[in-house]
This record gives sequence, structure tokens and C-alpha cells, in this order.
Amino acid sequence: MEGRDLTRYGIRFDDLNRVRVIDEETENHSSDLRDTCNAFLRDTTEFQKIADSFIKIFDHVSKAVEQEKIRAIGSRNLLQTFSKQRESQTQQLDALIREKKLEGERLQAQYQSLVKLEAMQNEFIEQLILHK
Repeated sequence: MEGRDLTRYGIRFDDLNRVRVIDEETENHSSDLRDTCNAFLRDTTEFQKIADSFIKIFDHVSKAVEQEKIRAIGSRNLLQTFSKQRESQTQQLDALIREKKLEGERLQAQYQSLVKLEAMQNEFIEQLILHK
């Protein structure tokens, strides 16, 4: 009878004769809730590990992309430098060609002048020889 009186106050004995202050149904719900919470914590921990691995992968990829971006910018700048150098060389060679053409024209004119002078001197020599 004493056991029944204690039940009225929410106190009972389990199968191992331990004193319990909550009823079996509440204890079962509590146990289920504890198991569910533990499973949720395991899932959350696993999710955190997966998320951390994705973050590491994305960080690695972003660093690789940034390095490629820097290399691409460097290559573009190098190409622009080569282009400007080629343009400068082209201008220098054009100026040299113009200079050489002018020198060629000057030399051609000088040659023509010397040919005329030679012809005149040969004619003068011939006249001297004939008049002698």
C-alpha cells in the first residue's frame, strides 16, 4: 500500500528498484528526446565538417583563380609592352628607310652630276687632243 501511496505523489520504483520521480511514459519520451537530440548533434557536427571542407575547397579554388588572374594581367601587360616596343621599332625603321631613301636620292643626284662632269671632262680632253 505504501508503494501505491507514493505513486500518487509521482514517486515509483523501476525494474531495478531504483526510485523514479517521473512516470514511465515521460521517461520514455525523455529518452527518445535525448536520442533525437544526440542524433541531431551528430548530424550537425557532420554537417559542420562537410561545410568546413567545402569552405577549404572554395578557399583553395579562389586562391588558384586569383593567381591565374594575376598571371593573366601580367601576360596582358607584357603583350602590351611588346606591342608598344614593336610599334616603336616600326617607327624607327620607317624613319631609317626615309633617311636612306633621301640619302639614296642625294647620292643618285650626285652620281648624275659626276657623270655629267665626267662627260664634260672627257669632251674637254678630246677637244684638247684634237686641237693639239
